[in-house]
Amino acid sequence: MANSSRIIVTSIVMLLAFLAISEAVPSLGVELHCRCIMTESKPIGRHIAKVEMIPASSHCDETEIIATLKKTGEEVCLDPNAPWVKRVIEKILSMNKRR
Repeated sequence: MANSSRIIVTSIVMLLAFLAISEAVPSLGVELHCRCIMTESKPIGRHIAKVEMIPASSHCDETEIIATLKKTGEEVCLDPNAPWVKRVIEKILSMNKRR
């Protein structure tokens, strides 16, 4: 009976440790899924304060482009296939090459 009690206690401890580790990962700033569910394709260029480009990874198959709006600070996911977004990306990439 003592062996089965130890196995149960050990299993519970291991389960709790696994749950604690899995809960800690998102708080470390690691995204385990795509951030963009919906994207904006209409031009909003003059309202954008900052653009962040997140390359495709094992957690998300798509390159994500996230714009922060000037007035509200709201983050908006941009459609990477929209012509105006492609121009914004080209402009950002050319500016980064100059640096």
